[in-house]
Amino acid sequence: MRYKIFGNTGLKLSVVGAGTWGTGGRGWGGSDKQAAIAAIRAMLDCGVNHIDTAPVYGKGLAEEYLAEVLEGARDKVIVTTKCGMNIDGPGNAVKMASRGEIIKGCEASLKRMKTDYTDILLLHWPDVNTPLDETIAAMERLREQGKTRFIGVSNFSAALTEEAMKYAGVAANQLPYSLVDRSAEAALKWARKKNIATMSYGSLGAGILSGKIREYTDFGANDVRGGFYGFFREPRFSKIMALVACMDAIADERGAPVSQVAINWAAQKNFIDTALIGVRTVEHACENCGAADWELTAEEINYLDNESTKIYDD
Repeated sequence: MRYKIFGNTGLKLSVVGAGTWGTGGRGWGGSDKQAAIAAIRAMLDCGVNHIDTAPVYGKGLAEEYLAEVLEGARDKVIVTTKCGMNIDGPGNAVKMASRGEIIKGCEASLKRMKTDYTDILLLHWPDVNTPLDETIAAMERLREQGKTRFIGVSNFSAALTEEAMKYAGVAANQLPYSLVDRSAEAALKWARKKNIATMSYGSLGAGILSGKIREYTDFGANDVRGGFYGFFREPRFSKIMALVACMDAIADERGAPVSQVAINWAAQKNFIDTALIGVRTVEHACENCGAADWELTAEEINYLDNESTKIYDD
């Protein structure tokens, strides 16, 4: 496994991190608790030392599963969870980042994970109905109380991150980044210049860059792949399949799975500290972690850079 220094935190994170959105099951076709726990443990065995979760992943299920992973291993794992999205109300993901919701949400997360602290606490999404200074002040209070070591943001633009920095130290920003979604590239590069740590999520494009999906599938609006992500709908789907064919050539030359090509493309960027990968089986965990055993050449990265831009021609 390869590791990078995580911004100005002093932490050293594996270039591949375990993402647990799919672990919770909601929107991903259900959840198999034992398989999910085994998959995350397999990533840890491969040298991964960072797990990212959130209360809304399965309405708390992902954090509950994580408690079993952390038992007896808490000091060996860097844990990120999030706040500011209520899971106690009627919706699955309601943006509520008031002081009370931040405090209550963090304490509930710690209880589900059976730990006294999280290493990194991120504001999951901006909440336009709550002043940002109120939200950040509440998160900073949690840091002062020792309930988190660092605070940060997720899905924040550079401008909004800069505003948050007026109220407390922002250690990290988590943003979507992959060959099929480079929309946050400017914000990630800005964060690097400010020495703010960066995490990319969706590094396999919700699985479309894994090489396992080759035919059009209608996942439906209730599935994350049919709703949150637009990769599985035309005309983008066909364009992405053309990109995957280009990745096939590199994978064949390297004797590696296509998924490892996608992971290395993201993880090797100098403005990405750790690329989050969702896994639900031990096989996928070991396969994806294998990306850390080799690296793309600069020529291969440039080639994929150019090919990925064709997805956005329309």
